[in-house]
Amino acid sequence: MTRVQATSRVLVVVGDPVQHSLSPAMHNAAISALGLDAVYVPIRADAVALPHLIKAFEAVSIAGNVTLPHKLAMAQLLIRLTAAAQELGAINTFFPEGGRLVGDNTDVAGLLDALDRLEPQSPWLVVGTGGSARAVAAAARARSARLLVRSRDPARATTFAAWAREIGVDAHPDDGQSAATAINATPLGLRAGDPPPVPADRLDGCHAVFDLVYAPNETAWVRSCRARGLRAADGRGMLVAQGAYAFERFFPGVAAPRDIMAAAVRQALGD
Repeated sequence: MTRVQATSRVLVVVGDPVQHSLSPAMHNAAISALGLDAVYVPIRADAVALPHLIKAFEAVSIAGNVTLPHKLAMAQLLIRLTAAAQELGAINTFFPEGGRLVGDNTDVAGLLDALDRLEPQSPWLVVGTGGSARAVAAAARARSARLLVRSRDPARATTFAAWAREIGVDAHPDDGQSAATAINATPLGLRAGDPPPVPADRLDGCHAVFDLVYAPNETAWVRSCRARGLRAADGRGMLVAQGAYAFERFFPGVAAPRDIMAAAVRQALGD
C-alpha cells in the first residue's frame, strides 16, 4: 500500500463519471512496487470545473490522466500539446513542464498494443465520435485500415469521417457494408442493461471485436461476440498499455511495471 506523506507527488485521473476507473488501482500498484513517493487519486469533475482544475494543477505541478467525457475539452483548454495530441485534438495524459501542463495522447499506442492481439482486418467499424474514437482513427491510419463511422447522430458520423480523412484515414460514415473488425469507442457497457454498441446482425462477416469499455468478467458485448465465434477483448489490455505509456511520462526514465499493472487491474475486476 502506498504511504501518503507531505512529500508525496499527487497524480490524478479526471472524468465524469470516474468511479469506474481502474487507473488508481493500476498506477498505485506500480508506484508501490517501485517504491516511489507518489499517490494517484480519482477526481470527478464536470466540464465547467476543467479550467479551474487546470490552473490548480499547474500551480502545484500535478500530472495525470483524462477519461470520458473530457478528452476533447481538455485538449482545447491546454496551451501546450504534444504533436500526437495536437493532431488528434484529444488528450488522455498531462504532465507539468516549465510551469504549464502539457497534454499528450497515449491512447493510440495503447490501443494498437491491445488491438493487434486480435489480428484486426480491414475495414474497421468504429462506434462513437469522441476522443476515444479519434484514437481509433489514428490506429486505423497506422494499420492502413479503412474506417466506417457509426453514431446515433448521422451528422456527427459525417463530420467525424471528414475529420478522419483530413488526417489521412480512408474514412466514411457507416453505410452497412460488411466490416471485418468492430470497435466500441462509446461508454455503452459501463452500466448494467446498456444495449450492445453494435446490433448482432451488423456483425455479420465480422472476425474480431474490441470494446474500449472494461468490466468484471468482461463486458456483455464481448461475451456475446465470443459466443458466436468472434475474436473479442474488452478494454483492460488497452487500459494497461496506455497507462504504462502515461506512467513513463509521469516518471521519465522509469520503466512501467506492466505485469504488476495488469495484475492490479485483474484483481480490481475480480478476475
